[in-house]
Amino acid sequence: MAFAEEGQTLSPEALFGESAILIDATTGQVLFEKNPHEKLYPASITKIATGIYAIEKGNPEDIVTVSKKARYEEGTRVYLGEGEQVSLKKLEYGLLMHSGNDAATAIAEHMSQTTEQFAEQLNAYLQEKVGVTETHFTNAHGLHDPDHYTTASDMSKIAQYAMKNPIFREIVGTNRLPWDGKEWKSELINHNKLLRDYEGATGIKNGFTDQAMHTLVGSAKRGNTELIAVTMKAASSPYAYKDVMKMLDYGFAGFETRQIATRGNVYTELAVPGSDSVVTYIAMDDLYTTVPIGAEPLVTLSADGQLSVQAGPLSALYPLHRNSPPVAHQQAAGAALTNEPEHPFARYGLMVVWLGLNLFLIAFTFSKRRRQRRLKQRSLQRRAY
Repeated sequence: MAFAEEGQTLSPEALFGESAILIDATTGQVLFEKNPHEKLYPASITKIATGIYAIEKGNPEDIVTVSKKARYEEGTRVYLGEGEQVSLKKLEYGLLMHSGNDAATAIAEHMSQTTEQFAEQLNAYLQEKVGVTETHFTNAHGLHDPDHYTTASDMSKIAQYAMKNPIFREIVGTNRLPWDGKEWKSELINHNKLLRDYEGATGIKNGFTDQAMHTLVGSAKRGNTELIAVTMKAASSPYAYKDVMKMLDYGFAGFETRQIATRGNVYTELAVPGSDSVVTYIAMDDLYTTVPIGAEPLVTLSADGQLSVQAGPLSALYPLHRNSPPVAHQQAAGAALTNEPEHPFARYGLMVVWLGLNLFLIAFTFSKRRRQRRLKQRSLQRRAY
């Protein structure tokens, strides 16, 4: 799927990756896709999920003791030493900037005792927090496993969720960082070349294995618009970067993020057609939508209380919070439905009847007591004689 503006087109055939997607990082709206639901091996973009999980579920000040298994993990490493003690926060930088597989295993063992248990917890977390449906991870780093897979669509959602976290954003946006380890003293240079080669780049992560080939999740922000692009199974690293840059260029040239509601905005509609009873709906957060550049979004209140937005070929629905009708409006609605308007003197008539009844009861009680006293006096007089 691709939406074309004048002079701006992007076809699936123009990309090298087998699967790709471009979304607005703020709204999540899809702007371009190529086989987005094809299940493929992710390689090291798995670490996006591991990183946000460790940030949200872990304590950055925790001291992690590196195991022998972590020390001898395959692939890219930050050269942790067996028995070395490292803060969880430092491992997160080694994980996301330098793609350290040893850092990934150390994080997994620290948080879940075993890497297998970590994978189970990570999958549950992604389903609950992100809502993925096409992802199953068996490890924390992305080294090949036939049962370790995801899709471009799910990866864009995971990246969008992760980039809402300021700590995650800071790490993946860091270009260089000194590294002082037990066995390796150096400077980490972020493996994501977008940070150095693309205007406005904000992250995120690249990956490679023989089976996955080259994968890349990239993000960039210009003005108020931030985009996330994913490409999977590209034949080379340059091809992967070209894919992501093409998608980002296409997105920035054709679309922008626009605010359509401010938190607290109130929307009303008639509760009953033909009456003056109304139902109110409130925006609980600031709401944004993606629109083609130059287009004005059409914003309406749907029958089920959602904000409906149409902007060129893009459409979206935003749930609102429903308030109950005020009491006065409920009474008015009731009167309108029965078609029996209350007479202005009806209340006073009822009050007069109620007062009359009470006066009658008082008089009856007083009369009864007088009669009882008279009978008692007569009885006493007869006894006296």
